[in-house]
Amino acid sequence: MKTVALAMAVLLFAGIAAARPKTDPKPLKLVMARQSSVDPVEIIKHLSEKCPNVTVTTNPRHSNYMLYAGWGGNYRLMVIAHGGDTVYATETVFLGNAVKNVCRFLNSRAPGEK
Repeated sequence: MKTVALAMAVLLFAGIAAARPKTDPKPLKLVMARQSSVDPVEIIKHLSEKCPNVTVTTNPRHSNYMLYAGWGGNYRLMVIAHGGDTVYATETVFLGNAVKNVCRFLNSRAPGEK
């Protein structure tokens, strides 16, 4: 009987821990690099689907990151932190996968981390 009660208590606590609300990713702003050769409308479309907390701005002063997007047989995306440090790059066949990789990277960063 004690084992059943112990098992029920463990399941109850596991359920409570799993039901905790997840924190939403912090809002971020990207500015597109002028040298990008990929259609910005396509990038914005994929960003809004895969990374709704990220918006594209035209003002570099108000952005957290700059995004360079090029195509040379594969899609190449590079994330540059405010201040000029290149912090992430990815290359994939599909633009949606490249944007998904960038989103995963951006949302894994701690607030204020370069």
